[in-house]
Amino acid sequence: MNAWIFLGLAIAFEVSGTFMLKLSDGFEKWQWGVGSLLAYSVSFWMLAPAVKVIPVGVAYAIWSGCGIVAISMIGVFAFEERLNALQFGFIAMILIGAVGLNLTVQHS
Repeated sequence: MNAWIFLGLAIAFEVSGTFMLKLSDGFEKWQWGVGSLLAYSVSFWMLAPAVKVIPVGVAYAIWSGCGIVAISMIGVFAFEERLNALQFGFIAMILIGAVGLNLTVQHS
């Protein structure tokens, strides 16, 4: 499987894990907490083959940056969290950085 597909799956599972972590209410709802731990585990399992091909710094920056953007938007829409304009601007800069890194790496 392509390293970029592994990276995309790692991002999806990391975001899922963070979503479930929020739902766990500080692990008071342990089922969501266990789901969160499982999703994070799968995320790292998917990230491992990606960093065999993609430079680790680039892969990690894209993984964490896309995760930040995705979970921020989930927080706004699913949990009705509020972000101000400055916070949206900084999140946009993270997304721009992740896209820029992706554009500067040779894809296999």
